[in-house]
Amino acid sequence: MSVLKKIYVNGCDEEEFFKQIERRSGETDKKVTAVVNEIIENVKANGDDAVKAYTEKFDGKLPLYYEVPRDVINDALTEADSSFTDALLNAIENITDFHTRQKSQSFINTKENGVILGQRVRGLERVGLYVPGGTAAYPSSVLMNAIPAKIAGVKEIIMVTPPLKDGTPNKDILVAAALCGVDRVFMAGGAQAIAALAYGTKEIPKVDKIVGPGNIFVATAKKLLYGTVDIDMIAGPSEILVLADETANPKYVAADLMSQAEHDRIASAILVTTSEKLADETIKELESQMTSLSRKDIICESLENFGAAIICNTKDEACEMANRLAPEHLEVLFENPMEYVGKLNNAGSIFLGQYAPEPLGDYYAGPNHVLPTSGTARFFSPLSVNSFEKRSSFIYYTEQALCEAKDDIVLIAEKEGLTAHANAIKVRFD
Repeated sequence: MSVLKKIYVNGCDEEEFFKQIERRSGETDKKVTAVVNEIIENVKANGDDAVKAYTEKFDGKLPLYYEVPRDVINDALTEADSSFTDALLNAIENITDFHTRQKSQSFINTKENGVILGQRVRGLERVGLYVPGGTAAYPSSVLMNAIPAKIAGVKEIIMVTPPLKDGTPNKDILVAAALCGVDRVFMAGGAQAIAALAYGTKEIPKVDKIVGPGNIFVATAKKLLYGTVDIDMIAGPSEILVLADETANPKYVAADLMSQAEHDRIASAILVTTSEKLADETIKELESQMTSLSRKDIICESLENFGAAIICNTKDEACEMANRLAPEHLEVLFENPMEYVGKLNNAGSIFLGQYAPEPLGDYYAGPNHVLPTSGTARFFSPLSVNSFEKRSSFIYYTEQALCEAKDDIVLIAEKEGLTAHANAIKVRFD
C-alpha cells in the first residue's frame, strides 16, 4: 500500500476524503473538557497554590523558581551559541519589518458643520504568551507572538512555559524571550497556566489576551475562557496543501508535505495536482526521504490517514479545491505561481514558487506563522499587529448639527420601540 493514496476528482471520492479531513478535528473530547473545567475552577479559587500543585503533578516536580529571575534570562542570552542568536536576530529583523507595515493609525475627521468623528487605536495593556516546553519547545513562536505585540504597543508581555524534567526553563525559549523584550517569565504550563493568566493570581498578573500554541488541554482552556479573556484562535492540527503541475520537482513536493506531517499524527498533508506522473513520483520520493527522518513514524501515520494526492483535470479546478479546503499553509508550485494569487481566496499563508517552502514562513521570511487551521481560513486571518490593538471611536456634535439630525434619529428610535432613545434626543430641544 502506498504511503499516500491517490484520489481522482469525480465528485464522489474527493468528497469522502474531505469529510474524513473534517472529522479529524472533531469536537473537543468531553473528558478533556471536564478535566480542564476542573483545573480552571481550582485555579480560580486557589490561585498560585493550585498552579504549583498541577505543575508538580503533571511535570513531575516543582521548578527551581516560579518566576524566572531576570539574571537567569540574561545569562541564557549571554551563554547562547552566537550562530543561534544571529539566526534569531535575522529572523527578528524580517518579522519586524513585515509587521511594522500592519500598524493601524488613529484618525480624526472634522466636518464643516462642526461634527468631529474619529478613531483611537492603542495596544492592549497586558498580553499572556503561552510557550510549550520540553521537546515541543519553539523559540520561533516566541518571536511570532511577541514581536507584533510590541509593535502594537502592548505595555507588558507575560510568558508562561512549563519547566523541563529537571525543573529548569528551556534556554532556547529564554533567549528568544530576551531578544523580543518579553517582560516576565513564569514556569507554569498546561490549562492551569492559561487559567492563571485569565483570572490572575497573587503572582501571575491577569492579562487581556492569551496567545501561543499548546496541546489539547491548553487549546480547550483557551476555548473555555474566551470571553473572560481574549485569545488568538483555537488552533487545530497542522496542515499543508501543495498545488503543483508537471513542472514541479517531486523531491521538493515530498519534502514540503512531510514538513507538516511530522507535527502530529493527525496533521494533514495534501498534494493537489494536474499531473498523475508528478503524484506517482512524489509518492516514491516520500517513501525514499522518509527513511532518514527522525519522526518518520508520525509522518507515515499522518500521510496514510490524512494525506492524499488529489488529481485534478485543470489548474482552475485545483484552485477551487484549495479554496474548498482553506488550508493553513498553501504552496503553489505551478509554472507561473504569481498568476494564481488572485484565485486563491482561502488560505492562512501562501508560498509561491519552488524556493518558498513552508519552513521559510515558519521561521524567517516575516509573515506570521500563527495561522487559521481546519478550514477556518475562510473567515479567520493570521495573527498580526491588529490582533493586539483595540479601537475606540469618538463622536462630537454641535447643537446645530444634532438639531439637523434629530428628526431622523427619533423616527428610527420610535420604529424600534425604544422611546427612551428618542426621548434622549427630543429632551435637548423641548
